[in-house]
Amino acid sequence: MNLKSLLARPFANYIYNKTRKGMHTALEDQEMILKGLLKTGKNTIFGKDHQLTAVNSHQEFAAAVPVRDYEQLKPYINQIKEGKQNVLWNGKPIYLAKTSGTTSGVKYIPITKDSIPNHINTARNALLCYMAETGNAAFTTGKMIFLSGSPELERVGGIPTGRLSGIVNHHVPGYLRANQLPSYATNCIEDWETKLDQIVAETINKDMTLISGIPPWMQMYFDRLIEKSGKKVGELFPHFSVMVQGGVNFEPYKAKLFESIGRKVDTIELFPASEGFFAFQDSQEAEGLLLNTNSGIFFEFIPAGEIFQENPRRLSLKDVKVGENYALIINSNAGLWGYNIGDTVKFVSTDPYRIVVTGRIKHFISAFGEHVIGEEVEYALLKTAAETGMHITEFTVAPMIQQHEGKSYHEWFIEFEQVPADLEAFAEKVDRNLREKNVYYDDLIGGNILQTLRIRPVRKNGFIDYMRGIGKLGGQNKVPRLSNDRQIAEGLAGFTE
Repeated sequence: MNLKSLLARPFANYIYNKTRKGMHTALEDQEMILKGLLKTGKNTIFGKDHQLTAVNSHQEFAAAVPVRDYEQLKPYINQIKEGKQNVLWNGKPIYLAKTSGTTSGVKYIPITKDSIPNHINTARNALLCYMAETGNAAFTTGKMIFLSGSPELERVGGIPTGRLSGIVNHHVPGYLRANQLPSYATNCIEDWETKLDQIVAETINKDMTLISGIPPWMQMYFDRLIEKSGKKVGELFPHFSVMVQGGVNFEPYKAKLFESIGRKVDTIELFPASEGFFAFQDSQEAEGLLLNTNSGIFFEFIPAGEIFQENPRRLSLKDVKVGENYALIINSNAGLWGYNIGDTVKFVSTDPYRIVVTGRIKHFISAFGEHVIGEEVEYALLKTAAETGMHITEFTVAPMIQQHEGKSYHEWFIEFEQVPADLEAFAEKVDRNLREKNVYYDDLIGGNILQTLRIRPVRKNGFIDYMRGIGKLGGQNKVPRLSNDRQIAEGLAGFTE
C-alpha cells in the first residue's frame, strides 16, 4: 500500500460515517434546504415573479411555483445568456452545462458557485463509501479513466459553457491528476471514434485500476482494447478492480461488459445529470441508490400517472412510499425551481431513502392505452435473455400502428450478440414476460386488440452507426429504450438485418 491509499483510508471512513449519519436526518435536512433555497431565491427575478417572500412551507411553495420543464424555464435561462444577474440565483452562474437529448434540442443548465460541490463531492463520496465498505484502496494507486466530453469551454453570455463531464474535468483534485487518463489533449477531441482510438493508444499499456463512463460507450472502449490486444480487459489490466457507471440502466449491458472483462470487478452506480447529482450507490450490499438529501437539492415527487395533470400532487420526501413510480422534481441552489428532470424513480427503501431509476417521463408507449415504461421493457427482455442465454447489445421499442389491414403491435429493434435460432419463440417469451409486468398490455393482447410484439434484429454495430448518422455518437448520448412515435424506429430501419 502506498502513501496515497494509506492517507485515503481515514478520509474514506470519515465520509462513510458522515453519510450513514445523514441517512437518519434526511427529512430534517430537506426542510433546512428548502428554507435556505427560499431565503436566497426571494431576492432573484424568479423569486419576485413568484412572490417567494410570502412562502413559508412546502405547501405554499407548491402553490406559488408551478412544475416546469426546460422549455418552460427557458425565458429565465435566456435572460442569463443575455448577461443579466440574479435571475434564478444570486449573481451569475459560474458555468452553463450544455446538454442535448437524442430527440431534443440544446439545453443550457446553470451551475452556480453553491451548486458545483454537489457535482464534485457526490462522485467523490461514492468512491470513498466504496473504499470504506470494501477496504479496497489499492485502485487509487493506478490509472483511472472517465469516458467524458471535451473539457474545452466556450462562453455564452460571458459564462464558461460546455458538457458537464468536461466542466467537472476542471475540478478533478490535484492528488488525482497524475492518475487521470486520457490526456487533456485527447479529451478535447470532438470526433468520438478518433478520440476512442487515441484513448486506447494512451491506456492499453497502462495499469488501469478504475474505469468509468456510460455503459454502451465503455463497451465500445472494451471492444477496441480486445481488438488491439487480443486479450480480455481483465487480463490486459490485471489490477482493474472498480467500474463506475451511470446514465442508463446497467443491467442490459452488464453481462457483455463482464464477459469482455473476463472476470468479476466491483461496480459503483451513479445518478448524475447536468441539473444535479441526485443519488449514488453507497453500498455493495444494499439495493438501490442513496438519495442525495443534503447536497443543495430539495426533492419533490409526483405520482407518475399524474405528471401530465394540471394540478398533480407534489409530495415531499416524508410522503413517499416504497414501490410507487414517481416523476422526480428538483429545486436547487443552481436556481432550478419546480424543475421536472424527466426521470421516473421508485423507492426500494425509506429507511434509508434509496431509489432505482425506472425510466423517462417522455419515453413510454401508450399508443393504445398500454402505458408501457422503460422498466417494464427492460424486465421483459432481460428475463428472456437470462432464460435463453442470449446476450443483448442494445435495443429500443416503438409502436407500429396499422392503418388498414391487420392489428397493431409493438416493434422491438434488438441488436443481439448472436440472433436466436428461433426468433419467433424468443419474441413470444418477451411478450409473455411483458404481459406479466403490465396489466394494460396484457388486456390489449388478451382482448385481441394488439398483436404480440415483433422483433427486427439490428445488424452488428447498427445502433452505433445510427447514432453516428444523427451526430450523437459517443460522450453522454444514449438511445431511448422506448418512444411513443416512430422517429427512432424509422431511423433504425436501414440498419436491420
